[in-house]
Formats: sequence, structure tokens, C-alpha cells
Amino acid sequence: MQLSAPEAFDLRTETEECQRDYGLEQPATEDFGCRCLLARRLIERGVRFVQLWSGPQGATNNWDNHGNIQTELPPMALSVDLPIAALLRDLKTRGLDQDTLVIWTTEFGRTPFAQGSLGRDHNGGSFVSWLWGAGVKAGTAYGKSDDWGYPAVENKTWCYDLHATILQLLGIDHNRLVDRHNGIDRRLTDVHGQVIHEILK
Repeated sequence: MQLSAPEAFDLRTETEECQRDYGLEQPATEDFGCRCLLARRLIERGVRFVQLWSGPQGATNNWDNHGNIQTELPPMALSVDLPIAALLRDLKTRGLDQDTLVIWTTEFGRTPFAQGSLGRDHNGGSFVSWLWGAGVKAGTAYGKSDDWGYPAVENKTWCYDLHATILQLLGIDHNRLVDRHNGIDRRLTDVHGQVIHEILK
């Protein structure tokens, strides 16, 4: 790792066009663009799990828009839009989309109504995740919230189902992934998880 990491982390070896595609020359996209480009470099070198984090700066400059969603959300969306598009395009161009699963997710959405004044509170009733590559059917939407974007009302999916589907895409049968703990057989998908076959090729 000590011998190979410095080379993998050196983004200066990428072409100017590539760096521009990831938004490295723009202040709004430079930080997350570097993360996305580094992720591609690690993936093509055989790293099996890469986590990208968006918005790590604390109570502000992230997705937790309790204060003012009108001023906090647009810069966050701007910071990730170009780099994510570049990453997916780059992975596909290099043929890495066939066995690379990209997951964009969070633990909750935002309420459709204000929290106090201009902020939004946590919404556990519905939120959006998306999956790409590695056997996911492109352009497929599954599930729907009510007209206000508050609770899920159609094809309700739980974290257990998301986990079961991810494991399926990784070639693991979630029903067999059991760990004996305190005298009880437990698994990541509990007893509820079901693979969402509708989004798979």
C-alpha cells in the first residue's frame, strides 16, 4: 500500500481534459471532483470498496438543510452534479460499469414543509436512493411518495430491501448471510428484506 498509494493518489497524472471533466478547475466542484476522480483511480487499480462522502464540513455546507434550504441546497447540488456525471461516464468508457456498483444514498429525506422558517426537518417517510452499474436496469424508477413528497405510498421499500438488493448484485444471497449472536440467528436484512427484482437486468 505504501508503494502503490502515492501513485494512485497523484491526480496530476490525469490529462487536463479529464481534470476539467471532473470540475477540478472550478471552486464549486473541485473538492468533490477530486474525490470522484480518486475513486475511479482506486477502482481501476482493483480496490473493491470505495466510499465517497459529500458535505463533510459540519453543520453547514452539507445536505442537512435545517437552517435554509433555499441557500444551502443549491450549492450542494452544484458541487456534486458535474463530478458524478464525469465519474459514471468515465467508469462506463473504461468498461468498469459492468462490475462496479455505484450507490448514492442517505438515511432520510427532507420534509416538504418548513421547519420553523426556511429549513427542512428529517423525513423518514420517503427519500431517494439511486443505484448504477453492475446489473442495475438503467432508467428504472421504483416506488413513489405522495403528491407532497412526504410518505411513501407506492412500492414501499425499506432499508432491508435495499441491502438485500445490493447483496444480490454483489453475488451474495442475503438469506444465507446469517450470524449467530446472543443465541439468535441474525442477518443484515433481518426477516423483512426482499430483493427488488424490478430494478435488476
